Amino acid sequence: MTRIISPSMLSADFGNLERDTKMIDSSAAEWVHIDVMDGVFVPNISFGFPVMKPIRKATQKVLDVHLMIVEPEKYVKRFVEAGADYVTFHYEATDDIDGCINAIREAGAKVGISIKPGTPTSVLKDILNKVDMVLIMSVEPGFGGQSFIDGSLDKIRSLAAMREEQGLEFIIEVDGGISASNAGEVFAAGAEALVAGSAVFGAADPQAEIVKMLEA
Repeated sequence: MTRIISPSMLSADFGNLERDTKMIDSSAAEWVHIDVMDGVFVPNISFGFPVMKPIRKATQKVLDVHLMIVEPEKYVKRFVEAGADYVTFHYEATDDIDGCINAIREAGAKVGISIKPGTPTSVLKDILNKVDMVLIMSVEPGFGGQSFIDGSLDKIRSLAAMREEQGLEFIIEVDGGISASNAGEVFAAGAEALVAGSAVFGAADPQAEIVKMLEA
C-alpha cells in the first residue's frame, strides 16, 4: 500500500519559510500540505495565494492544499493557478459540492473533499466516484497541536470499506494529531496519506521523523 507523508506548513517557521520548504523538498515526504483558513469556517486565519507562491517555487513536491473556507468554489481556480496539485474543500463549507468539484477539475487540479470529526462518512457515499481524495479530519479543524480524536480509526475503516464496495481508487488522507506513535495504526486502518505538522517541525530531526512515520 502507498504511504505518503504530507508535512503541514502551518507548523513551519514563517520567518524561514523557504528554508523549511526546501528541507521538506529534500526529505522522504512526497507532499507538502498547505492549510488555508478564513476565520469564518474555522476560528483561525492562516495564509493564501501570496504565501503559496514562494512555497511552490521552493519545492517540486505535490502541493496538497486544504481549504478550510466558506464558499470554496469562488477561490479554487486561483489556488490552482498559484500551484496547487490537489485542492481539498470541506463538505460542510459549500452548498454547491458538484460545482466545486467541477471548478477544481476544470482548473486542472485533483479533487479532494474533507469532513470534520462530527460528520459521518455516509454523507460522501454518492460523491466518492467524483473525487481523487477524501481527507478525514482527526481533530477539529483550525488549530495545530491537537490530539488524535478517538473514533477516527473507525471512520477511516468505514471509508476504506466504502471504497472497496464501490471499486474506487481515491486516496484516503488523515489530518490531525498524527505522529510516529500512531502513524502505523492509521496506515493499517486504510489511509495512504498522513498530514503531520507539529510532529515534523517540532522534532529535533524533522527528516528522520518523517522516515519514522513512513516506517511505523
